[in-house]
Amino acid sequence: MSKPDFFKKFFHAYGNKIRHHFFLFFKWSLISVLTGLIVGGFSTLFAFIMNTMTEYRENNDYMLYFLPLGGIVTVFLYSIFRYKNDKGTNLVLSTIHAQSEIPLRTAPLIFFSTIITHVFGGSAGREGAALQLGGSIGNQIGRTLKLNDADKRVVVLCGMSAAFSALFGTPMAAAIFSLEVVSVGIMYYAALVPCVFSSLIAAYLAKFFQIKETNFAIVLFPDLTVINALETVLLSILCAVISILFIILLHSTGDLFRKYLKNPYVRIIIASVFIVAMSLILGTRDYNGAGMNVIAKAVSGQAVPYAFLLKMLFTAVTIEAGFRGGEIVPSLFIGATFGCTFGSIIGFSPSICAAVGMIALFCGVTNCPISSMLISFELFGAGGIPFFMIAVAVSYFMSGYYGLYKDQTIVYSKYRTKFLNRKTRQ
Repeated sequence: MSKPDFFKKFFHAYGNKIRHHFFLFFKWSLISVLTGLIVGGFSTLFAFIMNTMTEYRENNDYMLYFLPLGGIVTVFLYSIFRYKNDKGTNLVLSTIHAQSEIPLRTAPLIFFSTIITHVFGGSAGREGAALQLGGSIGNQIGRTLKLNDADKRVVVLCGMSAAFSALFGTPMAAAIFSLEVVSVGIMYYAALVPCVFSSLIAAYLAKFFQIKETNFAIVLFPDLTVINALETVLLSILCAVISILFIILLHSTGDLFRKYLKNPYVRIIIASVFIVAMSLILGTRDYNGAGMNVIAKAVSGQAVPYAFLLKMLFTAVTIEAGFRGGEIVPSLFIGATFGCTFGSIIGFSPSICAAVGMIALFCGVTNCPISSMLISFELFGAGGIPFFMIAVAVSYFMSGYYGLYKDQTIVYSKYRTKFLNRKTRQ
């Protein structure tokens, strides 16, 4: 057979498939660029305002006394928009499972309510806002482009990745996190290209506008030995246990609030007064806001021994009372401070243990081992790969089927090749 005949038959047989693949690649490249720019732009603005408001609060201690007022405004905002039963990040996951739809009004609501939480000193993170903001805008982009339901869910994933990437400056972890967090045991690889593109675009957009990336300085990791490997395993097991306790505390606090304080205004005012009083009694503002400065201190080897317990309490009261924010950054706080304390007790580098504790807690509460590995590289570099591999594997295994998000689905068992298809424990 001559070469012209060979190529003619080849393109006749596969030409349509190749053209279809190029069409899909071009289509999703355009959509992901659009999503990265729009969601990245809003998230960059959000990050700028958050950083400005947080800095203002840290320099003006009196802002904490207005926390009850901030709580009242938050409840009022959600009530006037007739959005009282907000499911938070669970709504985004539910949308991916095609069980509900994210209203566009979620974006401005979570935008302003999370800023209120942080400017007045509630204990919460930012990633909850990022996922909801990105998911809401992504869903609206899909509707505007008149995409079908399956494609619209991919754009929701793109929006989640872009928002997470812009806020934290961790594009690798952001691209994979949205694919991994929805269903444990499987990943939505159909969204890989668009999520990677939108994540990178959002990250570079945030960098262009000088939004500071999240990273930490850390001492050099030693070579892995039998002793420090066993110490890392022990730390990871303890972090998995703490991740379970944190999840149980969060949801138990919410159940108690809803049982005994049915009025949302009364609930959030009492919680606000508790947070203000505890901050004054402790004589520190370390447990207000996200606590990134405390995480940085822990990674440098300094932490109050009981800081992780207080952060768990402050965060549970804040979020379950009705303030808006996320649980992941508080999880990093808990893991870093506990790890630092653990290292000080056993004589292993508190700095290294803080880094390992952060990643182990993140994996334990999210059930996302691949994202955990990637975020460890982006935050601390590749020098600690053996330690982070142990931390992620052990924490994922030992944290069982508990999770922050009740709409996260455990598709396959963590312990055997078995199909489960069940929700996480709360």
